[in-house]
Amino acid sequence: MQEPGARPLSPESRLKEDQATVVTVFIRWTWMRAVLHNGWWLVTSVYLVVDAGLSPAQLVLIGSVQSVFALLCEVPAGVFADTISRKWSLVISQVLMGTAMLTTGLVSSFPLLLATQVLWGISWTFASGSDVAWITDELDQPGSINAVLARAARAQLTGAATGLIVLGLLAWATRRDVTIVVAGLAMMSLALYIALRFTEQRFVPVRTARWSSSWTTFRRGLTLVRRSREILLIFAATFLVNGASDAAGRLTQKQLLDLGLPSEPDPVIWFTGLGVAGLIVGALTLRVFGRRIDGDHARTDYAWAAVAGVVSMLMLALARDPVVGAIAVVLVAGIVTPLTRVISTIWVNARTTADVRATTHSFLAQLEYLGEIVCGLGIAAIARLTNLPLALGACAVLFAATAVLMKRQPTRDEAAL
Repeated sequence: MQEPGARPLSPESRLKEDQATVVTVFIRWTWMRAVLHNGWWLVTSVYLVVDAGLSPAQLVLIGSVQSVFALLCEVPAGVFADTISRKWSLVISQVLMGTAMLTTGLVSSFPLLLATQVLWGISWTFASGSDVAWITDELDQPGSINAVLARAARAQLTGAATGLIVLGLLAWATRRDVTIVVAGLAMMSLALYIALRFTEQRFVPVRTARWSSSWTTFRRGLTLVRRSREILLIFAATFLVNGASDAAGRLTQKQLLDLGLPSEPDPVIWFTGLGVAGLIVGALTLRVFGRRIDGDHARTDYAWAAVAGVVSMLMLALARDPVVGAIAVVLVAGIVTPLTRVISTIWVNARTTADVRATTHSFLAQLEYLGEIVCGLGIAAIARLTNLPLALGACAVLFAATAVLMKRQPTRDEAAL
């Protein structure tokens, strides 16, 4: 805001000030959401194993069923954001997300936990793609958006670290179910932040014939994807790497507890420490690779992240003590997840257009969910029919396939895209 008596800002200066405000609002929201989401999942992941007593197969099955519903809702949610409102799509996401989070702490049976996690998965469909599309449009600076997205990724990591520490300590000092409910209520309140602070000046909603316009938007997005071999490549890699990462993430707590992770103090404290260590490594990883993840090295960096996934899964599967298993967990959280996620987001965002941006990102999210469903069901079956180490070995195979895919030399046509 301008000081009284100060000279009026020029249109160019006012534009820069507005853009800086948009970025600040977006980064703060990203940070706050990461605080609540990651802190909540830390406590919930222990709650599902220790308090609810779910088996490895049930843990992975929750992820797969959740992904089925998210897969069905992803594209309609993306089309909603591209035709009606990206801002209000994010508001809907926060309300649904907070509801799912707080009700998780109120139930302990498998069917009810499955229902809360399904709602949680649906809530993300209204945010995936809408957030990137919103900041890309409101910033309106194609040359700066990649730097903003990388900055947002770092904000997610620092927010996640804060959430792990704050909510982890809260769960230790009180109770896990109480902490889960508190996090859910706080997440729901972020809907008010979006409603009050997010603008929507550059997005033009469809006023008439919304059904036909929605169908047109869907077809345009599908045509864009089909014609881009580079987008299809990252979609295939996303399918594999997300299937492996999601299944591994749901089996980690069980494996470490089986390896003898101390039960005193509360296991949440141990997983808080591991989570913070992974986020520190993740921040360093993005700092090192941040200047090249949107360039020619992106394909190679993605492949090396997948190789780190292979190493970590084999370490976790073959570990004989919790120390080795803990190192493996840090590798996944610090290298594989942040690097592949940021590369895929920037990769797709740079190859889409404004009219179908949210829809195209929704297609990317669909491949994530599809990977969780197909790969998750397969790994759940392995865990049920054999044992947990073999299920983790299957995750290593998926990471290896991702590395091979991304290291494949592009054809002349692909290189020209």
